[in-house]
Amino acid sequence: MAWDTEATKGRILDAATAEFVAHGLHGTTIERIARRASVNKERIYNYFGGKPALFAEVLRSKVAEGVGSVAFTGAAVEEVADFAERLVAFNRSRPDLIRLLAWEALAYTDEVPDESARVEMYRRRTEALAAAQDDGALTNAFAPEMLHVLLLSLAGYGALLPHVVRMVTGLSPDDEHYRAAVVEAARRLATP
Repeated sequence: MAWDTEATKGRILDAATAEFVAHGLHGTTIERIARRASVNKERIYNYFGGKPALFAEVLRSKVAEGVGSVAFTGAAVEEVADFAERLVAFNRSRPDLIRLLAWEALAYTDEVPDESARVEMYRRRTEALAAAQDDGALTNAFAPEMLHVLLLSLAGYGALLPHVVRMVTGLSPDDEHYRAAVVEAARRLATP
């Protein structure tokens, strides 16, 4: 029987995702990934080159999933509010990405894996915000890159720190009142 390389890579990526989400780059071991994927460690090194490269591949995949799931145009206030609502829903329904980004922040103090590609994605969003600001459709009280990061922060906070949301508000970030407040805040933040 022939070895199914793609299926093996898929099992490794699934196992690595689960381990990295739970333990981060530094807390995960190749041994645990191999055991979870039912492969030997050498396969991981052969296919992915080691733990940092595997972490980068997992993160690359999850970032692409997020970008593909939560499209952004930023051309008007209601589109910004809708983006915030969809991003909150995505972060809560698929917390792997935001957890991986938190682990990434702890593991890297300088440039992160695939930074140039991610900077380009963020640049396109910021340009959409800038164009809408130039048209008068969005506030110009903030530079477009600051508006962008404020919107991302607002939409990601509840997924990243749900316990703080609960302690401050008594609500889960899944609660409709919390989500409605985030969407309204995004709307007001973007309104000229």
